[in-house]
Amino acid sequence: MARSGAAEGRLGALEVGAPGVGALDVGGLEIGALVDHHCHSVVAAELADDALAGLLTESDRPPAPGCSPFDSAIGLAVRRWCPPVLGLPAHAPAADYLARRRELGAAEATRRLLAAAGLDTCLVDTGLTAAAGRALLPLPELAEATGAVVREVVRLESVAERVPGGAADWPRAVGEALARAAAGAVAVKSVVAYRHGLAVPAERPARPAVVAAAGAQLRAGGGRLTDPVLLHHLLWTAVDVCAELRLPLQLHTGFGDPDLTLHHADPSLLTDFVRAAEPSGVPLVLLHGYPYHRQAGWLAQAFPTVYADLGLTASYTGPRVAAVLGEMSELVPFGKLLFSTDAYGLPELFSVGAAQFRHGLGMLLADWRADGACSAADAQRVARLVAADNARRLYALG
Repeated sequence: MARSGAAEGRLGALEVGAPGVGALDVGGLEIGALVDHHCHSVVAAELADDALAGLLTESDRPPAPGCSPFDSAIGLAVRRWCPPVLGLPAHAPAADYLARRRELGAAEATRRLLAAAGLDTCLVDTGLTAAAGRALLPLPELAEATGAVVREVVRLESVAERVPGGAADWPRAVGEALARAAAGAVAVKSVVAYRHGLAVPAERPARPAVVAAAGAQLRAGGGRLTDPVLLHHLLWTAVDVCAELRLPLQLHTGFGDPDLTLHHADPSLLTDFVRAAEPSGVPLVLLHGYPYHRQAGWLAQAFPTVYADLGLTASYTGPRVAAVLGEMSELVPFGKLLFSTDAYGLPELFSVGAAQFRHGLGMLLADWRADGACSAADAQRVARLVAADNARRLYALG
């Protein structure tokens, strides 16, 4: 058992078992398997040490001379939670961990790390298909490796970029393609934050402007969509499809790789769009948010259709996870805050994301109880809502 001395001094118990395994015990509270409402698949093949370390950062560049992704808050979290899963002591040096991983082999390490996350259900964004030049596991294989129920989240822009046909037919074809793709999914996701930013107008683009932009896109050879007229049309198309199929719409917000301009990903820029889309009733799920997680919290508090998650922030903030989770909880209604790992490429990120969330939530609830801010029953209810029940309700998982 790992034990937090701070919480122990206040309540006598903050215990987390092997990373992500079993239940979180906070003064007698327990939550079991988690619903990871936003993640990606993983590479199960052998990776060179540099390639593996490169997946511990959102950067797509080599590290600066003398630097390593392991020397970071997320690196500390990996070395805290993952070595025990592979039979090493917590905080084993990175070189020892990598050597042990090679000794076990990628398949066995992947199996152990995914199992350690203790996930009941994974909702997987299928817009990414490779990491570090290696193919990601198909969904059936990911389900087998995690032991979890796996469902698909359809990426909006990926669907649109595959739509054939001429410019005049593009708006109709995109709508039909998205409806087909989303029919078997649990949500649609947009990465408009990466493509143009989140300052989405309240008004739908006029059809002539959409057709003209589609024509320019096709004449340029298609490919990656970056035209704001097309992107905003897509977002409204997603609202229509999600309203018809009763699905949530996930939106990347906050930090990411260098393809993104950070201040354009501030979720408060979505306010006009949120107001305009509100009559549709479509839930808008703001992913990640950091460092704008308080803005996401305000939107979730102010608008009934808006939800928020901590996502990969739990992993990347390392020892500060409880503080950041507390900042999100300042405004986000407890019934609208969701757990996810946003794990991608590395099975370690599932294990770390789950362990960090359990630990951070435990620390936060221990503080609240010690301060008299909530009862034991309140803390248990909040923990279960955020860990799994909110996602089950929002995505109609049963």
